[in-house]
Amino acid sequence: MSRSETDDRGFQRVIKHIADEVDFEPGYYNDAYLGRRITARMRRCKAEDYDSYLTVLRRDDEERDLLLDSLTVNVTNFFRNPEMWEALRPVLRDLTADRRRVTAWSAPCADGREPYSMAMLAKDDPEIVARKLSILGTDIDREALAAARRGEYETTRTTDIGGELDPLTDAAAYVRQEGDHFRVRDAVKRMVEFERHDLIRDGSKSGFGLVMCRNLLIYIDTEYKQAIFDTITDSIRPGGYLVIGMTESLPPASREVFTPVDKRRRIYCKE
Repeated sequence: MSRSETDDRGFQRVIKHIADEVDFEPGYYNDAYLGRRITARMRRCKAEDYDSYLTVLRRDDEERDLLLDSLTVNVTNFFRNPEMWEALRPVLRDLTADRRRVTAWSAPCADGREPYSMAMLAKDDPEIVARKLSILGTDIDREALAAARRGEYETTRTTDIGGELDPLTDAAAYVRQEGDHFRVRDAVKRMVEFERHDLIRDGSKSGFGLVMCRNLLIYIDTEYKQAIFDTITDSIRPGGYLVIGMTESLPPASREVFTPVDKRRRIYCKE
């Protein structure tokens, strides 16, 4: 048996263990994504091959939790892709100009920085009626949701929280800073709620004026992307907006439902 065949069988054994024992459904994600995340954890554990790593997973609950954290798409920052956020300003102005309240959905929300960014942008822009906007952040990772509810973040070697907040006129009005520690102020946190939801396995919601689903679809197998879009589409009211990642695209079956508002920044309006 060749080394590649051995590796593939070991990889499939790890995937089966994840499906059986970890609160994550690997079958919806492409192998390239899964392989990168698993290999990164193998290096941390100094596991030489997939079977060695499987032995670690079977005996170490902490490693299973760390693997889940790695597998869930939780890389984010405040105002990721600032040009998209600038393009979102007129969308939020339009939505909050109406008499009724507006609900927005950030999925997956990771550690909360995307929905908090939306809330801060709404408060910072005098043409957006922030009091009409409420935001839901959802994710499948319970630890990420707990971190989101805390709303506390640290500048590290690889993150510069202060720099992430540059799009705001007065970041101090929305985030309290003590050295490298940043804490979202209560006035912003009150605009956002968090709950666990799986876009793949859980049902659609309803009545949202805006859904942001950025940088998830690039990791999902093609055959499952349409199901996610169906969930999202059913959750947006007519005339509502969808934002996807700037390297992502609408599947063909959804292109008749959404009209581009800003095609470069992947902002669409539902017919």
